[in-house]
Amino acid sequence: MNTQMNVLFVTAMLGCLVTAGGADKPNPKKVMNLQITSTAFSEGQPIPAKYSCEGSDASPPLKWIPQGGTPATTKSFALIADDPDAPMGTWVHWVLYDLPPNTTELPEDVAKTQFIAGNAKQGLNSWPRLGYGGPCPPPGKPHRYFFKLYALDTMLDLKPGATKKDVEAAMKGHVLAEGQLMGRYQRK
Repeated sequence: MNTQMNVLFVTAMLGCLVTAGGADKPNPKKVMNLQITSTAFSEGQPIPAKYSCEGSDASPPLKWIPQGGTPATTKSFALIADDPDAPMGTWVHWVLYDLPPNTTELPEDVAKTQFIAGNAKQGLNSWPRLGYGGPCPPPGKPHRYFFKLYALDTMLDLKPGATKKDVEAAMKGHVLAEGQLMGRYQRK
């Protein structure tokens, strides 16, 4: 009986080792880094009121530089801006996708329409409205706002008005490079 249990134990352990061995396989899509910047604010610095609900609620200008160049297989870019410090959970400020692969910047005050230049599409923010909605935290501590950019190996099969959740699900397995810029905003 002990021999039979030992054989079962060894067989089970070998099965675990074979299964675990797959985890060591290299990731076929190594994610590169993108550097995203703005002339309106620097990493970790305050976002000017102009880009908030207390100002004109214009989107800030953004620019990105692929470190080492854009992956050759980039078919589109997606951008998600959100506030993880919101009292009711992460608040989505901007969802933008299907930006052409040759895009390297967004101007200030992108129109709040379904489509923007190059047939890029805008999704719904948490208000829920199309396009950018600026920082608008309750009075108190400053909140952090993350502008996250993704280079994708596909165009997303989504219509305008998709949510952050829709875009993240469609991007799964397609991210070639990513980067983020974080700014802070405190309500006056």
